[in-house]
Amino acid sequence: MEDYIVNLVLWGVISWTATFLFIRKVFSKRSFQFSNRIVSTIHAILAVTLAALSVEDWSCPVCPLASKSSPAQMKTLAVSLAYLIYDLVCCLFEEQIGLDNTIHHLVSIVGVVAGLSYQQCGSEMAATAIITEISSPFLHLRELLKELGYRDTGLNLIADIMFAIMFSIGRMIGGPYLCYVTLSANNPLLIKAMALGLQLVSAFWFYKIARMVRYKLVKWTSKKAI
Repeated sequence: MEDYIVNLVLWGVISWTATFLFIRKVFSKRSFQFSNRIVSTIHAILAVTLAALSVEDWSCPVCPLASKSSPAQMKTLAVSLAYLIYDLVCCLFEEQIGLDNTIHHLVSIVGVVAGLSYQQCGSEMAATAIITEISSPFLHLRELLKELGYRDTGLNLIADIMFAIMFSIGRMIGGPYLCYVTLSANNPLLIKAMALGLQLVSAFWFYKIARMVRYKLVKWTSKKAI
């Protein structure tokens, strides 16, 4: 891994931490998770934007496959790696990290580190950033709304449904295709393993999200019928 990338990751961790501390001070009466979710939303928007700007050919966003990463793709991955390290530490401090979330963080961190170390498959990893983060703002919005007093409201239900739709499109339509081309291309074995692992975690989460949406819709329908 090149020195400028290592420095960018270190400064990134410091920057994400400073952003959290600033937001925590502004929203001092809100929970730890509330501030962290705002930081996560900022990262999601930034990651998707940077990844989109790094795409070399929008007629084939994942092309060229198994190729040397461009400087823009390397910087995009470094920003996300810094965030993932920050977020994993936040989850440990909060002591509310589940097994599935731990696996997701570790798979993502190992995958990004591998991509930065090999300096390869930047196109695939930029596409992964778009696919995995495109639904994140809606994920965090639904939790922020709950803390702001909008739990079990129509607005919160819309956020739930939008999250489920964006997650399904990204992770269960774009994800399997991206996993297939990553496994088919001449990528390092570790990259292929991380791509498969991330898709398996996404499939598990899709199952949980589908159950959540079904429960919310049944609950909302029953509430309206009363």
